[in-house]
Parts: sequence; structure tokens; C-alpha cells
Amino acid sequence: MLANAILIIHCILALAIIVLVLLQHGKGADMGAAFGSGSAGSLFGSSGAANFLSRSTGICAALFFATSLGLTYFHAPKIGGGVMGGGVMDGVSAPAAKTEPGKIEAKDASAIPAPVAPASGAAPVAPVAPAPLAIPAPVGAGDGKLESKPQQIPK
Repeated sequence: MLANAILIIHCILALAIIVLVLLQHGKGADMGAAFGSGSAGSLFGSSGAANFLSRSTGICAALFFATSLGLTYFHAPKIGGGVMGGGVMDGVSAPAAKTEPGKIEAKDASAIPAPVAPASGAAPVAPVAPAPLAIPAPVGAGDGKLESKPQQIPK
């Protein structure tokens, strides 16, 4: 509840700072007043407007920073154990790996299932070695032709 009130005050202060900055005269506005423009001393006096608007902007900016710190305090995750209690990625878990039915993704050889022993009286079957990979040669390599040729990679 208190965090919502601070958030509302924070937004009002942000809008107030925008309005106050837009109302202020730039550095070049004083030059026009020196040559007879006459608009510099209309409402607050010749130097009163700059002091009032700049002080109001400074006060709103200080309150804006205070509400920013208050919002950070209320919305920051609470971690115990001091300064080195935890890291940014402590609460994040890795996504589950997506596999298609019938396919096994193995990171190492220990995850590959062992072959099943043949039934009694059947001849043992030797494991089949995988075929070597064929990698196409770069286009235009060597002979000047623009076709790719597969290369055999030895084991």
C-alpha cells in the first residue's frame, strides 16, 4: 500500500519536473530582455522567476530521487546473508530440454543405454560403427569449378 502511494507521488513529481523545466528561460532569453524585450520582468520580477522556478525544480528533483530510493527499497528482493548472500541468477532455473519422442539427446557416452543381451541360443550381434561424416568442400576450392565435393573425414 505504501509502495503504491510512493509510486503515485513519484509520477506526479516527474510531471512537475517536466513542467518546471519547460517553463524556465534559457540562457539566451536574458539577452533579449537586455535589448528591450520587456517579458523578463512580467510575473515574478526580473530575477524572481529564475530563482523561484530553479528552486522549485531543485526541490522536486530531490524529492524525485528520494521516491526513487523508496521504490527501490520496497521492490528489491530480500536476500539474507549479508552483502555476498546471493547473486542475480540465484532464483533462475534452467529451462527443460525439449526432445521429440523416440530421440535421445546424450551429452556424454554414459547416458547412452547399453545394448540388450540377445536371447539364449541366438548369435551375438556386433555393434555397427557409424559412417564417417561427409563435409562439402568450399565453393570454388582448388580446381576453379563452382560445385561442392564431399570429403571423407577419417576417424
